Amino acid sequence: MKKGLTGRIVTALACLIILAGYLFVPSADRRADAETRTITMGTSPDYPPYESVDAVGSGEIVGLDIDIAKYISDKLGYKLEISPSDFDGLIAALQTRRVDFVMSGMSVTEERKQSVDFSDSYYLARNTIVSLSGHEYKSLDELKGKKLGVQLGSTQETAAKELEGVTLLSLNKIPDLIQALQAGRVDALIVEDAVAAGYANANENLKFTMVPAAGGDEGYAIAFPKGSPLREEFNSVLSQMKSDGTLQQMIDASFGTETAAPSDSGGGTIDFGVLKPYMSFLLKGIYVTLLFTIVSAAFGFIWGAVLSLFKLSNIPPLRWFSTVYTSIFRGTPLLLQLLLLFYAIPQLFHYNIPPLLAAGLAFGLNSAAYLSETIRGGILAVDKGQREASLALGIPYRTMMISIIMPQAIKNILPALVNECVALVKESSLVSVIGVADLLRRSNIVQADTYRALEPLLFIGAIYYVLVLVLTSLARLLERRMRRSD
Repeated sequence: MKKGLTGRIVTALACLIILAGYLFVPSADRRADAETRTITMGTSPDYPPYESVDAVGSGEIVGLDIDIAKYISDKLGYKLEISPSDFDGLIAALQTRRVDFVMSGMSVTEERKQSVDFSDSYYLARNTIVSLSGHEYKSLDELKGKKLGVQLGSTQETAAKELEGVTLLSLNKIPDLIQALQAGRVDALIVEDAVAAGYANANENLKFTMVPAAGGDEGYAIAFPKGSPLREEFNSVLSQMKSDGTLQQMIDASFGTETAAPSDSGGGTIDFGVLKPYMSFLLKGIYVTLLFTIVSAAFGFIWGAVLSLFKLSNIPPLRWFSTVYTSIFRGTPLLLQLLLLFYAIPQLFHYNIPPLLAAGLAFGLNSAAYLSETIRGGILAVDKGQREASLALGIPYRTMMISIIMPQAIKNILPALVNECVALVKESSLVSVIGVADLLRRSNIVQADTYRALEPLLFIGAIYYVLVLVLTSLARLLERRMRRSD
């Protein structure tokens, strides 16, 4: 009888995973034209004018790199898909074959050549020193002993490390660096010229100085996995774009039509009016957050129930498995589990798992480790007389567990279950690191567009609070109803 109950739970778990996969995998993947090969581009969409999110309009990723990639893909007969990620995760995405190529204002360096292949360069940029008005730096020598901000994993970080006596603050996103400069956490930034010009035009408090070009600089290029046949194909189209002027036209269009954000820094005041054009974009993040939370919570509860039955089982291998599983998932960071699942599945199983599905599985597997102990405690807390009476009356084990023991156990552990759901809602912000467009990711995009951090963060903070408040209120109603039913 125990095996029958466990089998039903495992079946329900399998159905939930299949449903989650169907919901999370983009519909375009399910309807892909077999005759048109889809290639995936990795990019970090926080680097205008090369790549950024059109949060006010279509919500799509736009910019110079996107235009070039679309042109080349069309010429070669490929269907292009774009996979967003933090900049420091792009090389890993290439190596694990999550993406077919990367375009993200990536400079060619000898270190990167050891890991990936590069196309011919398509743009030669220069570094700049960005500082606050009235505190300008005219040369790299003036930065000695200063605290500098650079993007993590960038060539600017490499250049800054060569300066004597500097203290580095390396962050994933350029908007975060701008905010650090505005807040006085760093004395200056080292960023690429076109990006610096865009931010300086948008904010009168920012000034920038060009740095002499380093010898041997090969410029920006497209990165491919080692040995990829796409490299030669892309190079042929790039050569044609350079010869007929198409590439230069795209560069001129991207740099000449860049839209600057309002130059008023706000004077230290809070102005939620800047969020008005982005409301629709931000609110769509609620659906992503709720979908992720509901599926991962359901998955975690069902798998946690299976693990709790394993722990109570008389079969030693099941007890051993559940104990080791719980130890591993409770003993390692959740973010590490998320990244391992996101990058390991494509590399080991050659399946490009969608980011939202990877996040749902990672959070569900992690939550199950904690819930298994909670559910086991709830089952053991039920009076033994309930089981003895059921067995004396000849009630089957499965019926006893489903109709008698589990309802009482769930009532006992309901506060703990609610706490786990609340934790999932808040911890869902971690999924932004793999490109899932949840509430936090969308607030970062708005921050990049408006050059203001406080307003979007306070707004999504209020949304998180309301979601948790609604969840706890529903839990109280359920708890009162269960008490009345006693």
